[in-house]
Amino acid sequence: MSVGAEQHPAARTAAFRGGMRVLSDLHGRSQTRIARSLRAQAWPRRYAGYLRVADALVVLAAAASGIAFIDGTPRSVASMAVLAAVWPVALGVYGSRDHSVLGIGVEEYRRLVAASVHLFAAVAIGVVILDGSLPARVFVAVFGAGIMGLLAMRWTSRRWLNRRRQEGLYLTPAVVVGEPEDVRYVVRRIAASEGAPYDVLGAILPGGRRGQSLAVDDERLPVLSSTDDVVRTVALKRAGAVIIAGPVPGGSQYLRELGWNLEAHDAELVLASSLTNVAGPRIHWRPVQGLPLMEVDLPHYSGAKHVVKRAMDLVLAAAALVVLAPVLGVLALIVRLDSPGPVFFRQERIGKGGEPFAMLKFRSMVRDAEAGLSVLASLNEGAGVLFKVKDDPRITRCGRWMRRFSLDELPQFINVLKGQMSLVGPRPPLAKEVGEYERYTRRRMLIKPGITGLWQISGRSDLPWDDAVRLDLYYVENWSITGDLMILWRTLRAVFSSTGAY
Repeated sequence: MSVGAEQHPAARTAAFRGGMRVLSDLHGRSQTRIARSLRAQAWPRRYAGYLRVADALVVLAAAASGIAFIDGTPRSVASMAVLAAVWPVALGVYGSRDHSVLGIGVEEYRRLVAASVHLFAAVAIGVVILDGSLPARVFVAVFGAGIMGLLAMRWTSRRWLNRRRQEGLYLTPAVVVGEPEDVRYVVRRIAASEGAPYDVLGAILPGGRRGQSLAVDDERLPVLSSTDDVVRTVALKRAGAVIIAGPVPGGSQYLRELGWNLEAHDAELVLASSLTNVAGPRIHWRPVQGLPLMEVDLPHYSGAKHVVKRAMDLVLAAAALVVLAPVLGVLALIVRLDSPGPVFFRQERIGKGGEPFAMLKFRSMVRDAEAGLSVLASLNEGAGVLFKVKDDPRITRCGRWMRRFSLDELPQFINVLKGQMSLVGPRPPLAKEVGEYERYTRRRMLIKPGITGLWQISGRSDLPWDDAVRLDLYYVENWSITGDLMILWRTLRAVFSSTGAY
């Protein structure tokens, strides 16, 4: 029989049927993804509509609770009714329901708080001018209940949205355009972000051809077309966003024409800036003769914002020490009875400006644990300058569960009151760690170290050294009061889940 001999008719029939099944399966998956893409492009309107109704209900409940405590005069009731009607409108005017801020970052919460504060300032002025009879305590109570209710509702809604996104729903189908390395960088950042709103369908590369693939870590990202064929690919894949990952052939004229052509397909043009680790509030657009210039504010390490941060530190740390006083007493007694040695462990750490201070903790290790550090050097699991041992034999019985829930760090509220630390900030380093810092790593010491921070809510002891440095440097330059409140809230979640603690 020759090599090119014809197959048996039955074999040809089986092969044909197998091929048809494969094509049918591919067609089915393609149709499913297209249907999902169509649904995904409608989610911002549906979700914003839900938030509009939920905002109104929360505000109505706050206003109704206020009516129950006022004198019931027509003027007072009318004031509450106007407030209930105008508040949701203000939230919309300030863009708190814009799809660009939903599900990720703190901008949604910042806009919500700004709208509420400005509205209540205007209402308060109006009440004074009109000689209103609305009691101040009721006014403040309604404001407090309303804003806390709105924040709680938005947080709960975000949790729900992010769970759906992890299931592949409520995502905007997107293609990423650029050179291979730029595309890899953007895809990695999207994949690493909790709540990222994009479902990356594939890459569009200069000279790319359909059927190729691009290696991104352990995955293969399909190449959909070349940069000359973006619009047709968007139409074929029903993409809702085109992410430009870096410089593309044709420059600004190419991008201008691409934006015009995407209008017919209701697809957004998204430019990924090569300027990383800069938060949105520091970025401003300044048009000059039609040229959009991106202006990045310099970070500030003193001023009014830092005064507010210090005031918040003092109030919350003092309140925590008062409320937790019984817990602190019980923990001190347990440490004393569990093993010989002092109740508190004092360790020199380096604070703002390189100033050393004695950081307090409940002792969670045996006495003279520092002396045995050299013996455990071979067991070090940490990267960079950090020393980590998951099953450290020096840890006491009570120390193990105190560390699990970060109870050993409660005495650091005293460091906060003394002005040596902040509630939120970079990780407080040891002197020997600072001695091994690279040049820019020292920027961590431009502000006070914190009891918690981005490093604490992003993995705690499991976080690689490079990631810890990156998060701390990001915080130093971009922190905000709203962001601090979010970190404190997420710290409670991280502590109760005990993830990455040892």
